[in-house]
Amino acid sequence: MSRNFELLYQSGKMQELLQAQPPGELVQTDVQVDTTPSTPAIVMGEEARNEISRLVHSLFRSPDAKGPRRIAFAGNEPGCGCTWMCAHVAEVLASQVDASVCVMDCNLRSPTLHQQFGVDNHHGLSELLQQSDPVREYVHQLSRRNLWLLSCGSADNRQTQLGSPRMRARIAELSATFDYLLMDVSSLKESNDAIVLGGLTDGVVLVLKANTSRREVARRALYDLQAANVNSLGAVLNQRKFPIPNAIYNRL
Repeated sequence: MSRNFELLYQSGKMQELLQAQPPGELVQTDVQVDTTPSTPAIVMGEEARNEISRLVHSLFRSPDAKGPRRIAFAGNEPGCGCTWMCAHVAEVLASQVDASVCVMDCNLRSPTLHQQFGVDNHHGLSELLQQSDPVREYVHQLSRRNLWLLSCGSADNRQTQLGSPRMRARIAELSATFDYLLMDVSSLKESNDAIVLGGLTDGVVLVLKANTSRREVARRALYDLQAANVNSLGAVLNQRKFPIPNAIYNRL
């Protein structure tokens, strides 16, 4: 089991995990991430990059040539590190593939994805949904030549647009323009945006947090996705602290 990142839900294993927890007990996690909204451009230590690389491999580098290309990341509740996770997965994916990657901020309630890359939040998704210009006019090319950001934008009345036919059409255009599309979405506790957008993607990755994410809340989020016929690609359990030194843990 990876020290920092683990994709737990594949082929129904996440549901088994949640059901196996004693009532009222916290879901244990094992990813340590920086959830500070003002984190500047992507900076990672070697260990963090190695662990995210394993996560990227689990998600995208499937032997199946028809593996997921459009993924939404959503926390089961606010403060799970979802935005950090989405940004860093996008950066590492872009470093590993000879293909274009676009990461987009669909968390219109609390947009912070642009802060992860140190760019301004303007002329983004909200404007994209209101105008008819090509999607290339609204994305920011980041430090890597194949990595792009679509911030949430600054227009008013944004929330009602996520489930619109216009959103579906623009997602299709983005998918035709970029090889990979990663979305940062507001938590399932805050809204049903992950369910709405999950239907426009290949699946949703649920982000949980140690000592915060309770079994009942996580299970409810999983059931809500399943009830809406949204594909659940996995759950990243994060910020678990290990009481043993790295040297000993690495031998386990």
